[in-house]
Amino acid sequence: MSKESTGAGTGRLNVFKTYKLYVGGKFPRSESGRVYEVTDTKGAWLANAPLSSRKDARDAVVAARKAFGGWSGATAYNRGQVLYRVAEMLEGRREQFVREVAEAEGLSKPKAAAVVDAAVDRWVWYAGWTDKIAQIAGGANPVAGPFFNLSTPEPSGVVAVLAPRESSFLGLISVIAPVIATGNTAVVVASETSPLPALSLGEVLATSDVPGGVVNILSGRTAEIAAPLAAHQDVNGIDLTGADEALAKELEIAAADNLKRVRRPGAAEPTDTAAWTAAPGTHRLTAFLETKTIWHPTGSLGASGSAY
Repeated sequence: MSKESTGAGTGRLNVFKTYKLYVGGKFPRSESGRVYEVTDTKGAWLANAPLSSRKDARDAVVAARKAFGGWSGATAYNRGQVLYRVAEMLEGRREQFVREVAEAEGLSKPKAAAVVDAAVDRWVWYAGWTDKIAQIAGGANPVAGPFFNLSTPEPSGVVAVLAPRESSFLGLISVIAPVIATGNTAVVVASETSPLPALSLGEVLATSDVPGGVVNILSGRTAEIAAPLAAHQDVNGIDLTGADEALAKELEIAAADNLKRVRRPGAAEPTDTAAWTAAPGTHRLTAFLETKTIWHPTGSLGASGSAY
């Protein structure tokens, strides 16, 4: 629950908000029944957030896998429309996210508003790439011989995403949007210290056109949730942005148990909200894409003279 109140000064009882996980398009409590206290930057209590278990992580992977076929099979243009709808919903709940970001990151209201606006713009930016990334990540290849040789990018599958610790909303959007824009499904581990904007994002996704299971959001102890995700045989990739150096090394070792794409935190990885405002580029869009190459013969076919 959170301290959010709709009856301050009116004599009404406060209506406390209960934050829940977002898995498979639904809002379960943690399977373990555990919660942990979330505080602001000054140590004041904000809410009790679900403390996800290994079972919650496994349930999220099952939901993401179930959603992958339909989401990856949708046209890129349709995915772009769906993601743009999410941006519309975020814009409509702007004031809520401004408050949550201000409390989570210790920002003034104007600075928090700038962060939320940048996050919405970032979501729109990635939505616009859904039907364009294939044009820069694929194409026709010159080969010696009578063949067409075409390379096209395809999504990897289920991607576990460790959200940034310091940037509870802009950084969160920056790591989720490119994963699902390219047709992957995601299991997101929210910032351990500031999970509330991520859990509220689940409410936005549930009321938009994003199919249930495409994005699944867990909160709790990052190391506890990430360990089973890194070792899970049905997880195809993991983004270690929110892991510190020691945890990232541990998760890389666990991920090597089966074939996974691992995105490691780079030397220039943003470490605070301000750094996330830099132009994102396309590197996150291509991080969890596989390249499929097709060979096809050219030339005439029989007496008809038709060609491939």
